[in-house]
Amino acid sequence: MVYDYLMFAHLITVVPCIFIGAALLILNKVTAIHIKAGKVYMILMLITAAITLFMEAKVGPQLFIHFGWIHALSFLTLYTVPTAYTAIKKGRVKAHQRKMALLYFGAIIIAGGFNLSPGRYLHEVFFS
Repeated sequence: MVYDYLMFAHLITVVPCIFIGAALLILNKVTAIHIKAGKVYMILMLITAAITLFMEAKVGPQLFIHFGWIHALSFLTLYTVPTAYTAIKKGRVKAHQRKMALLYFGAIIIAGGFNLSPGRYLHEVFFS
């Protein structure tokens, strides 16, 4: 039962990131909208990554208590968001852009793709 609440909390925080992240990658970068939406995106990504750390891996082998391979992307997110924020605050635009692109494509696209694989909840929702 707790897993279901965590899963829905995760979906509530990550689904907006799909759209916000895509818009941030596509639209003009040096605007107040980009900065504000970027902060929302980063906060949501930190929250969603933290939530996933409490979710037991249901597919594949488990490591260190209940973590699965997909949790590596959660740890990557928890590392990448603060370092991307620090990079932009220090004026290191290229490093910030690289980290944010890595975050979007790694944590959103790849993890999202894994979550559509057989045995996962989203696979059951979309393909059953």
